Amino acid sequence: MTVVSSEVRLGMTNSQLPRVNLLPPEIAETAMLRKVQVSLGVGLVATVGVVGLLFVSASHSVSSANSDLDRASSQSTSLIKQKASYANVTATYDAAAAAQAQLTTAMGQEVRYSQLLHDLSLSVPSTVWLKSLTYTQVAPAAPAPGAAGTAAAASIGTLAVTGVGFDHDDLALWLESLGGQKNYSDPYFSASNETLMGTRKTVNFTSTANLTPAALSGRYTKPLGD
Repeated sequence: MTVVSSEVRLGMTNSQLPRVNLLPPEIAETAMLRKVQVSLGVGLVATVGVVGLLFVSASHSVSSANSDLDRASSQSTSLIKQKASYANVTATYDAAAAAQAQLTTAMGQEVRYSQLLHDLSLSVPSTVWLKSLTYTQVAPAAPAPGAAGTAAAASIGTLAVTGVGFDHDDLALWLESLGGQKNYSDPYFSASNETLMGTRKTVNFTSTANLTPAALSGRYTKPLGD
């Protein structure tokens, strides 16, 4: 026996049955309004949460910035105190610079004649003997206007020497030895005469040379710390 459902027999399915909403429209509108209110409430809560997070983050940033400012202010105060503690160092350096200037003024023209004599003794030719010598020191002459570079060649004094050699060639050797040293310039002889030393002919001479600024010791003109 074949059983056929009433739905099939009637030729309709559940999906094809008409739906009838018997609820009043006010109830549907109220339900829709509640859904909107809930959605708005959820959005408001989320917004408040985000604002709260931003506020906490901003508060943390402000607190961190205030801490950095406090540390910077503390460091600045410490540095100011340290600077004040070194104020006497600047005064000491100023006093040292003033003393150096005075020393340079007083001793800037020092010539170490012991060193000059030692160097001169090593340069005297073996055929020449010095009988006397005199150093005369004067203030260096200022260069003439427009004569740039002449200050280094200015004379600070003279050297006068009397000596004896076997002949005039020996006198020439002596003048050449003076001219080859940085401490002297323009060597020349002012007098020479032949004489006898026993049976040996000799030449007595008087020579002069300028003393150059290279003869200055420079010990008191160097900057502090050199």
